[in-house]
Amino acid sequence: VQLQAFGGGLVQPGGFLRLSCAASGSIFSIYDMGWYRQAPGSQRELVATITSGGMTNYAGSVKGRFAISRDSAKNTVYLQMNSLMPEDTAVYYCRITAAPALGVTTRDFWGKGTLVTVSS
Repeated sequence: VQLQAFGGGLVQPGGFLRLSCAASGSIFSIYDMGWYRQAPGSQRELVATITSGGMTNYAGSVKGRFAISRDSAKNTVYLQMNSLMPEDTAVYYCRITAAPALGVTTRDFWGKGTLVTVSS
C-alpha cells in the first residue's frame, strides 16, 4: 500500500489550501483515514480523522477551520484548510487503517508528508 499526498505549499495567513492523499496498491478495505502534522521541534499530532461511515474528529486548534472528507471509490482523503495561521505551518501526513487483503490483519499506513508553510 502506498500513500501519495498532494497540495502543500506556501500560503499567506488567512488563506486556504486543500490537501489530498490517494492510496494505491493492494487494498482490500480501508477503515479510518486521517491527517496528522508535525511542526519543527514538535511531536506529530492529530489534525483530523474520518471513519468509513463518515464520522469526523478534529483537533481543537483546527475545529471550524479545517474539514476532512473522503472519496471511498477513489481511496482518497482530503483536508480543506481555511483561515490558515502561521501556527498551522508543519509537514502534514496522511494515514489510513486498512486491510491489504481478505483475512489479513488491518494496520496503519502512512504517507511521506507534504509541507504547508503559512507566512506573509
